[in-house]
Amino acid sequence: MTLSSELLETSPAMPPAKKEQVATRIIFFIAGFATASWAALVPFVKTNTGANDAMLGLLLLCFGVGALVAMPLTGALAAKFGCRRLMVTSTIGFCLILPLLPAISHVSILIASLLLFGIGIGLTDCAMNIQAVIVDKASDKPIMSGFHGFYSVGGIAGAGAMSAILLLGVSPIAAATIISLFSLLLLLISFKGFLKYAHALTGPLLALPKGIVLVIGIVCFAIFLAEGTVLDWSAVFLIEHHGLKESLGGLGFAAFATTMTLGRLTGDKIVMRVGSARVVFWGGLLACIGFIIAVLSPYLTIAILGYALVGAGCSNIVPVMFSAIGKQNTMPEALAVPAVSTLGYLGILAGPAAIGFVAFQFTLAAALLMIAGLLVIIAFVTKLVRV
Repeated sequence: MTLSSELLETSPAMPPAKKEQVATRIIFFIAGFATASWAALVPFVKTNTGANDAMLGLLLLCFGVGALVAMPLTGALAAKFGCRRLMVTSTIGFCLILPLLPAISHVSILIASLLLFGIGIGLTDCAMNIQAVIVDKASDKPIMSGFHGFYSVGGIAGAGAMSAILLLGVSPIAAATIISLFSLLLLLISFKGFLKYAHALTGPLLALPKGIVLVIGIVCFAIFLAEGTVLDWSAVFLIEHHGLKESLGGLGFAAFATTMTLGRLTGDKIVMRVGSARVVFWGGLLACIGFIIAVLSPYLTIAILGYALVGAGCSNIVPVMFSAIGKQNTMPEALAVPAVSTLGYLGILAGPAAIGFVAFQFTLAAALLMIAGLLVIIAFVTKLVRV
């Protein structure tokens, strides 16, 4: 399969091969690894700054704002400088900032640092997805789910590695430095597999999603909203409705994350066997059923199983949607990927807050069942997308 002719002059004669696939998996791993490592540092940041819960929430929002500001710009930057330069620069940037975060005690300095850290993560996230779309499009078999699977593996590894290092008595600053150095080592190993180019932009540098890209973005928004809901509200629900100990409140998300990771690592083979359309349609319905079971089951173990079904159902929908970006002609990929990524990230940020508002007006169970209803709609909406 050949690539589109709309490439920068720096694009190679041959389409991306094995080393580009490996490098793409590694950069996805790095992004998940660093993001999860930062999450493990949040308690130390709270202690250093003396922030209360409300202030901490605002500080954490700075990270998301930085990512959201950076994402729409990624297409233009990738088109001008290429995926390699952009990913290397942004990754080095957030790796340099990560060890500083647990050392900062002044709120104003922390705000600026979190904004920059979010910008680095946001640029890397979009640039790696632009590369992933190009590499996936050039492959003779589906490989997108595997890329996203490595992000999930990186998240698990990052959280586990940071926790293990801290348990050994290493200071948070030193632990974060170790994480950054390891990430930079992986970056060096994968450097030659990063694409020197990206698809050229023939239209505006920034554009709102339109046509089928808007549909893809809405699907990703809904799936990320569901993921964010499980992340932020599953523990609360299990503690309040099943009397689970607070120390075990993360079991629901653990079940979700496990099946999400396994689903993505095996997703490419599943897509090859049953087809992309069936994967996203039945995945949406499975995630819906999972939410219903998690909310309505009177038994704790069955409720946790419900969250596992949500993870399995959602696991391959977003990867298939990103693959679909490479098959549409409505927008250049360098614009479509940032547009979809931005919508998806909005789902992660705004969704859990919206769930809280609905739960306050009605009940948390009602809010979670609304997500189940949304997933049914999304399952049928995906039929509009050429996958």
